[in-house]
Amino acid sequence: MAKVHVSMTVNGEAVEGLTEPRTLLIHFIREQLLLTGAHIGCETSHCGACTLDMDGMSVKSCTLFAVQAQGAHITTIEGVASADGTLSALQEGFRMMHGLQCGFCTPGMILRAHRLLQETPDPTEAEIRFGISGNICRCTGYQNIVKAIQYAAAKINGVPFQEAAE
Repeated sequence: MAKVHVSMTVNGEAVEGLTEPRTLLIHFIREQLLLTGAHIGCETSHCGACTLDMDGMSVKSCTLFAVQAQGAHITTIEGVASADGTLSALQEGFRMMHGLQCGFCTPGMILRAHRLLQETPDPTEAEIRFGISGNICRCTGYQNIVKAIQYAAAKINGVPFQEAAE
């Protein structure tokens, strides 16, 4: 099959490559760009492990072709921390609030939460739960993931984090 040229911006860097038209974005990101943080889970868009931020939207990269990302601006989990390695508020929140166990869903969950906080800077618990409903975690029961996102929202908004009474 003939390969096509694709170019996009990933984590602030212009990248390009040759790929078959049928190559999924998740495979292009992982195999050609060697950014392996996003995971391949269900390959049907149900689990969200492959979630990336593309042009200001959360996308499931297992259901997009790399050619569909032509000219796009993409953020992967590798692009979430600061250039000096300082964790983002969300990464810190997941660490501090124990928002992960096995970690398989975490990159996609953080990318989805990143977009959620861009759209809703001070979300309620219900808004968080709805906002991450397309990302499945098989380990945590979500309580600490919600706390991690609340922690990040508080930090981003410059207010003290107050854990809700259970």
